[in-house]
Amino acid sequence: MKRLVYGVILGFVALMVTLETSYSQNSQQGVVAFERGDFTVAYREFQALAKKGNANAQFNLGQMYRTGIGTSKNYKKAAVWYQKSATRGNSKALLSLGNMHNQGLGVIQDFKEAVKWFRRSAEIGNAGAQFNLGTMYKNGRGVSQDYEEAFNWYRRSAEQGDPDAQYHLALMYRSGEGVTQNSEAALKWYIKSAEQGNADAQYNLALMHRVGESVPQNDSQAVRWYRKSAEKGHEKAQVNLGVMYAKGKGVSQNNVFAHMWINIAASNGEITAVKNRGIIAKNMTSEQIAQAQKLAKECVNKKYTGC
Repeated sequence: MKRLVYGVILGFVALMVTLETSYSQNSQQGVVAFERGDFTVAYREFQALAKKGNANAQFNLGQMYRTGIGTSKNYKKAAVWYQKSATRGNSKALLSLGNMHNQGLGVIQDFKEAVKWFRRSAEIGNAGAQFNLGTMYKNGRGVSQDYEEAFNWYRRSAEQGDPDAQYHLALMYRSGEGVTQNSEAALKWYIKSAEQGNADAQYNLALMHRVGESVPQNDSQAVRWYRKSAEKGHEKAQVNLGVMYAKGKGVSQNNVFAHMWINIAASNGEITAVKNRGIIAKNMTSEQIAQAQKLAKECVNKKYTGC
C-alpha cells in the first residue's frame, strides 16, 4: 500500500527490521552482531544498553521482540520497549508505538492513541509517521475525517521521498480531494512514486499512457509501466499486460505471453483474469497453452522478474 510491511492494514507504513545505528563508537557491538546474523549476541548487547536508558537500544530491543529475531516474539514486551524509547523522543519508536496501538498488538487497539504517537513522530520529521497520520485523517480513524489535513501530511512525507505518500498525494491531486484538482501535479507525483517502485503508481501511470490522460497516448510506455507493476505482483497490471500482448498493443502480439500473464493474475485472485484467459485460450493450440502454463510456473518461481 511502498518494504516489509509491519502489520496488514493497507495504506500504512510500518518499520522494516531495521535498527537504529547511531551509537557511540564503543557501543556498536549489538549492531555489528545483528548485521552479521549473530542475533543472540545482538539481543544481549541491546538489552544491556536499553536497561541503561539508551533510546536507540530500547527501540532495537522492541524490534527484536516484535519480530521474534534473537528472542521469542512478544508484542507486549515490544510495546514496552517502544514506549520507553518513544518517551525519549526516538522517532522510529514513536512510529512503531503508533502502529502497535493502531493494530492492537501488545496493547489495546486505540486509534486515538495511534494518532497521538504518529503525530509526535510526524512533527519531528519522520516521513513514515507523516504518511500514517495522513492516512488516519483521510480515513477518519482516531480523528475527524479531514482531506485537507490528509493532503498536508501526505505532502510533507512525499517531499521527503516516501513513495507511498507520493502515490497518495497523486491520488488526491487527481481526484481533487483536499486540494484543487490538478492533473499535471498528479502525473508528477505518480512518476516520482513509480520510479521508486510503487506498484500502484506504476499501474496508474500505465493506465494514463494507455488512454492518453495528462500524457500523450503511448502503448509502449503503457506496456513498460504495466510490466514494472506486474513484476511486483500487481494482479491488475498482470492482466492488462496480458491483454496488451493479446492485442499486440505496445508489444509484439503473442498469445503465449498473454496467457502466461493472465494465468498468473488469475492464480493471484484477479477475478477478471479467468474470463480473459478463456477468451485467449480459444485462439491457442493445446501445445501453446501447455507452453504458456509452463512459462507461468517458471515466472512465479522467478518472482515475476525476467518473464
